[in-house]
Amino acid sequence: MEFTSFLNTINHIKTAKIGGLESQFRLAPKMRLNYNEEKIAASNPKKAAVLALFYPNEKGETCFLLTQRASYKGTHSAQISFPGGKIEKTDKNLKETALRETFEEVGISEENINVIREITDVYIPPSNFLATPFIAFSKEKPNFIINHEVDHTFDVLLKDLLDDSNITSINITTSYAKNTDVPCFKLNNYIVWGATAMILNEIKELLK
Repeated sequence: MEFTSFLNTINHIKTAKIGGLESQFRLAPKMRLNYNEEKIAASNPKKAAVLALFYPNEKGETCFLLTQRASYKGTHSAQISFPGGKIEKTDKNLKETALRETFEEVGISEENINVIREITDVYIPPSNFLATPFIAFSKEKPNFIINHEVDHTFDVLLKDLLDDSNITSINITTSYAKNTDVPCFKLNNYIVWGATAMILNEIKELLK
């Protein structure tokens, strides 16, 4: 999709009904389906926010940003994700959290980001976070400056997200899941699963 066409869809993105958990659960690991609202509330999850940022590449095609987390001794080591993180006491709201974390992790300042809307919260059982995603855009491709939390960034074409053939499944073993089949996106030869895939599927269905 050309970026000019994406800009023409912004009013639709702002006002259209989102798919909610129904959209997210189509790309959710089976273990995630065990958590209903009551169980999530009982877990007293920590609040966080992430940013799904769209922008044009050098050819004027619409892309969005994904990062690969740095390797560390932790639950989400080296996973593919959006920029984001937990709310801090100085944040006025979760939108501010998403913007602050994006600046800290990949160096994009708030004045270069236009937030379109908030979508459905995603619960992340392994780390007990409830993450609020925000869809946003920049009119030009940002100059990314990454910090220690990020190994690298990469651009994904929106048309690849909208292509159903890029949905598949893989068998994974992590510190919290052994020999488990999970649905995923294959984007730029990266496997994107879990909370990031759930958010992306809600965005995909909103845009389609």
